[in-house]
Amino acid sequence: MRALRNTAVEMLIRYLSNDPMNKLPWMFDIAERLDRGKLYTSEIRAVRRAIQDENSVWHRFTKSVFEEIDLKHLQKLVETFFVNSILDGRARAREAEAKYDCYIPWAILIDPTSACNLSCVGCWAQQYGHKYSLSYETLDSVVSQGKELGIHFYIFSGGEPLMRKKDIIKLCEKHQDCVFFAFTNGTLVDDEFCKEMLRVGNFSLAFSIEGDEAATDMRRGAGTYRKVIEAMQRMREHKLLFGYSTCYHRYNTESVASDEFVDDMINRGCRFSWNFTYIPVGKDARVDLIATPEQRAYMYRRTREIRATKPIFAMDFWNDGEYTGGCIAGGRSYFHINAAGDVEPCAFIHYSSVNIHDVSLLDALRSPLFRAYQKRQPFNSNHLRPCPLLDNPDTLVDIVKESGAKSTESEAPEDVEVLCARTREAATKWAEVADRLWQESGRACSTCEHKSEPELVAAADRG
Repeated sequence: MRALRNTAVEMLIRYLSNDPMNKLPWMFDIAERLDRGKLYTSEIRAVRRAIQDENSVWHRFTKSVFEEIDLKHLQKLVETFFVNSILDGRARAREAEAKYDCYIPWAILIDPTSACNLSCVGCWAQQYGHKYSLSYETLDSVVSQGKELGIHFYIFSGGEPLMRKKDIIKLCEKHQDCVFFAFTNGTLVDDEFCKEMLRVGNFSLAFSIEGDEAATDMRRGAGTYRKVIEAMQRMREHKLLFGYSTCYHRYNTESVASDEFVDDMINRGCRFSWNFTYIPVGKDARVDLIATPEQRAYMYRRTREIRATKPIFAMDFWNDGEYTGGCIAGGRSYFHINAAGDVEPCAFIHYSSVNIHDVSLLDALRSPLFRAYQKRQPFNSNHLRPCPLLDNPDTLVDIVKESGAKSTESEAPEDVEVLCARTREAATKWAEVADRLWQESGRACSTCEHKSEPELVAAADRG
């Protein structure tokens, strides 16, 4: 069935490669006919209206994708992301969840190495230096085990993941039925690597950037901004899909959300953005970098405005909790494996009770820490307060103590009480603002507030 779908995708994209915007109506006609149970008809028609409306931002977005992305690259991404990861993968994952009584995530975030060629202010990775790396064999084993469970989406972070770009390309080449993605500082992207990305087809990047040149170089070092811009230009010349990633904090929130910055990123070829708020994790964490409640509320509104008015798909890892039913970590939609092999519920929660060198992927998902995590999700009935560390620190204390998890901060292991003391004041201040936003959103209804946690998660998964 998957081979048939992939063949259909190939034929469809080839058909759309010539005059795609005028041929899209035919595609939507086919989609409606295939939806025999009429389960998605309203969604199909809504997308059709948005894309066919020449004044719609999604019409401009779709047109730019067809014009700017290499056809074979686009075909491979559609095949691996939509067919293998979403259509086939999620069905097999649901079967595995029922069989093994645990969450099977949609994606796995992996640090191939702790090494990085930069030393960014407030980044916990810099304290590890070049101490840890996962072997190619371990990375390959994680992907192979994940595919057996229906997981076809793998994200790399670090450290700087492109310090291991040869091994990553090797993984992409071997696992052509998966989609791979990396957050990168952009300084190691050259023409040779772009050619390799185009050859394998199933790999894309998000460039980490902090706003304008001054804001980026403040955190990442002088000259970094120019190197990122040069890397974007290379990616665009090779017709590769890419986007950008920002960490918004007290000193750059208004910059990364400004029309000037977002429009500049779009004009440089970015088609998606990931926005993360600063989390004070690690021995050199700076509490003063935490965004204020007013800034988080600003980003909540601004992200929605950008999605509605600009041809870029913008995501906010925290403020989009209302669409995901709260926290997505702990295996619910994703989890993290650090460069030492520690299996963590989230990239920002540096505690673990198992190591991937010692247990299978399935056993990691059923570990004491993940069980304690999962039984409490969502951590708050207000999904604009999704995080157990930044928004519900007492919950994280309970989880770590109940599970007996240990700190994975190798240089300076941190007691969970000490960590959560850093965020408790920010959580209290955000709660008042977030609760007001939640009421304004219309999602704080009595039916939702009185649903059980499993019912809330199921409702979120249904969309």
